[in-house]
Amino acid sequence: MSQAKKNDTVKVHYTGKLTSGEVFDSSRERDPLEFKVGSGQLIPGFDQAIEGMEVNEKKTINIPSEKAYGASNPDLIRNVSQEQLPEDIKPEIGQTLIASGPEGQETRLVIKEVHDEHIVVDANHPLAGKDLVFDLELVDINS
Repeated sequence: MSQAKKNDTVKVHYTGKLTSGEVFDSSRERDPLEFKVGSGQLIPGFDQAIEGMEVNEKKTINIPSEKAYGASNPDLIRNVSQEQLPEDIKPEIGQTLIASGPEGQETRLVIKEVHDEHIVVDANHPLAGKDLVFDLELVDINS
């Protein structure tokens, strides 16, 4: 049987969990994830785990944060004056905002704290700084 290798296009079913067991994403109720192995489309630990797998093979992998979304960067946590918010927004902890950069790029911000004069927002990926666990099943290899 053939094994997945770099540059193969593969289809994978996965369930992503935190180390606490909390599921944050799964392909089980939809089509499997399709990607090119080694292309850098996915987090490194996930991509590397697929190499060498055979069709219908299942395994569980642990991915440390540095091979997932990296460490949480304190420089991406900022205070924003309440005056800078659109008038129709009543900020709440956990709320997601989208900020536009100077060249039109969008950044997802999560409100971490709300104060009278300002809010604290975090632009880190929600899974930054977290170790992850994935249940994987290789469904197809297209060399």
